[in-house]
Amino acid sequence: MRLVRRKLRLETERLTLRLPVHGDFRNWAELRGASFEFLQPWEPSWATDHLTRKAFTNRVYWAQRTYAQGRGVPLFLIRRKDQALVGGITLDNIRLGPAKAGTLGYWVGQDHARLGYMHEAITAVVHYAFADLDLSRIEAACLPENAPSRGVLEKCGFKYEGVAQSYLQINGRWRNHVLYANLRSDRRGRTDAG
Repeated sequence: MRLVRRKLRLETERLTLRLPVHGDFRNWAELRGASFEFLQPWEPSWATDHLTRKAFTNRVYWAQRTYAQGRGVPLFLIRRKDQALVGGITLDNIRLGPAKAGTLGYWVGQDHARLGYMHEAITAVVHYAFADLDLSRIEAACLPENAPSRGVLEKCGFKYEGVAQSYLQINGRWRNHVLYANLRSDRRGRTDAG
């Protein structure tokens, strides 16, 4: 059975969030390439073909399939004033049934970091997940030393839940991650991370 979903566009104050398209290749490759040293400490090791057109084409097809099947919502952050690509955000591993949960991941280009774009994007995706997808829990994880990522999650209503040992391979090493969650019924203020 194939799910048919309408074209997705989320709008924030400064951004349009949408699925990637083939025409994004050049902007994506330039942004990721220019931000390599900035992103490398926080991401899995890049494949040798990471920045190639073929790899990007596969990424676009993956995004379309994932969204069409209801398993994820992979979006690019496009700045509306000049149509610049500033980063990406993915609500992935969507689980329906009794769990009603998904996992959030994101990245932003170095020149666009610390400008509030990811706060806008996370807020929009969380609202979409709760209001349109009827999810109840959004999870996110980041490296303990990634203070900017922890800060934006907390500012967006995520609460610290603990530590996952050897959670992901980051930059070639298994790394512990701090776990956060935002619950639809949990709209209290910020809590301190342990």
